[in-house]
Amino acid sequence: MKIAKRLVLTTAALTAVTAGTLVSATVGQAATPQRPVHLDVTVPDALKVPDGNKLTGVFSAAGVQTYTCTNGAWTLLEPAATLWAKNDRSKRSVALHSRGPVWVSTVDGSAVNGSAIANSPKTGTIPELLLKATATRGTGTFADVSYVQRLGTSGGVAPTTACTGTSTDQVSVQYTATYAFYKPAK
Repeated sequence: MKIAKRLVLTTAALTAVTAGTLVSATVGQAATPQRPVHLDVTVPDALKVPDGNKLTGVFSAAGVQTYTCTNGAWTLLEPAATLWAKNDRSKRSVALHSRGPVWVSTVDGSAVNGSAIANSPKTGTIPELLLKATATRGTGTFADVSYVQRLGTSGGVAPTTACTGTSTDQVSVQYTATYAFYKPAK
């Protein structure tokens, strides 16, 4: 029952955010000039993107890592986060992040799926990651993305206590991160 309710709420939230953002984005940003993209976070050597790729987007994110009880331990079920432009004080949503992992633009509908290829553990928080794109769709923000970095993580760690329930027992832990997106250099 909890999972069905979660799917309905997530779908409704995605629909509302997408509709509202599409209207505001098309009205307010049609003629906005592009500024150079900079990554203001230290990147561990293990997470550096291979040469031949260029940084094309940096977004702040806040959300939850949801864990489920499996064989007496908490295991990751899914992330759920909202992303906004790193320099946007209003934190207007420009993308959503969810299970896959996948990032979907709320501005243009483009998306990128990824698979973790390297991680850098951090004490007291979820690890930083380097993900390689496994699929993209659309012609907007996430079109042709080749790599994604999850950096500057805070929170999101699974509870350390054992769970005694079933797979319907879930807990969501808040986290923040910076996501950097790369495309092949032309």
